[in-house]
Amino acid sequence: TGPALAIGSAHTAGLAPEALGRRGQADMVAEGVRAAMADAGIERAADVHFVQIKCPLLTAERIGEAEARGALTATRDTLKSMALSRGASALGVAIALGEIDAGRVTDAAIGRDLSLWSGRASTSAGAELTNHEIVVLGMSRDWAGPLAVEHAVMSDPIDIEPVRGALGGFGLATAGQVAAADRERLVALLAKAEAGSSGRIRGARHTMLDDSDIASTRHARAFVAGVLAGLVGHTEIFVSGGAEHQGPDGGGPVAIIARRGGRLQ
Repeated sequence: TGPALAIGSAHTAGLAPEALGRRGQADMVAEGVRAAMADAGIERAADVHFVQIKCPLLTAERIGEAEARGALTATRDTLKSMALSRGASALGVAIALGEIDAGRVTDAAIGRDLSLWSGRASTSAGAELTNHEIVVLGMSRDWAGPLAVEHAVMSDPIDIEPVRGALGGFGLATAGQVAAADRERLVALLAKAEAGSSGRIRGARHTMLDDSDIASTRHARAFVAGVLAGLVGHTEIFVSGGAEHQGPDGGGPVAIIARRGGRLQ
C-alpha cells in the first residue's frame, strides 16, 4: 500500500540563450518542478526527495543568435554557462519546494551567493537540448509498491551522519555500516559533490582545487563516492559533480531508494 516511491516528469519550453543563468531560468524550472510533482501525484513539497534535471548550456551558435537579436547572454564562456545553468536550475527547484525565499534569487546571486541552495536538486547541463528535462522522486499515497525514497544533505564531503540517519529510516545502517544481509534492500544511492570553495574541510586544507592535472569535480566525485561506499558497503553509487547551489558549499544532497522496512512502512 501507499505511500510509496512516486516518479513524475516534465519538459519545459525552450530557454532563450539570454535567459540562461538568470532569474527567468529559475522561474521556468520552478514551474516545471511543480508540473512534475503533479504528474507524480505528489501534493506536498515536503514529500519530494530528489529532483533530477538536465538543463541546456550556451554554444557559440546560441550566443551568436542572441547577439544578432541585440540580446546579451550572461556569459560568452560556454564552460561557465554550464555552471550558471546548473545553478539557476537548482535555485528553481529551491523556489518550487519552498526551500528559499524566491525574492533572494536574483541574476547577481546565481553562481555567486553560495548561501542559497536546494537540498534536493541534482542538475546537469548538456548541449543536446535547449529546454529542461525534469524528473521528480518523492512519496505519494497514490502510488503503491515496495520502494520508498528518502534524502539527506551532507554539509561537507565527510558528513555521513545525515546519510546514516536517512538509511536508519529504512532500518539500515542504524549503527556503523549497512550490514551485508541488508545491502540488497538498497536500490539506489544518488549524490551531488563539489570541492569546497574555501579550500578546506573542517579546518584542514584539501588539494582538489589546486591539482592542475585533474579537474576538481573528478576529485570530489571520487572522494564522496569513497566516503559513501564505506557506509553502504558497495560501490554502485551515482555521484554527480557540478553542485552549484545544490547543497551547501562543499557538501551536497543525497537520495536513497530502498525496499521498505523499518520506520518507512
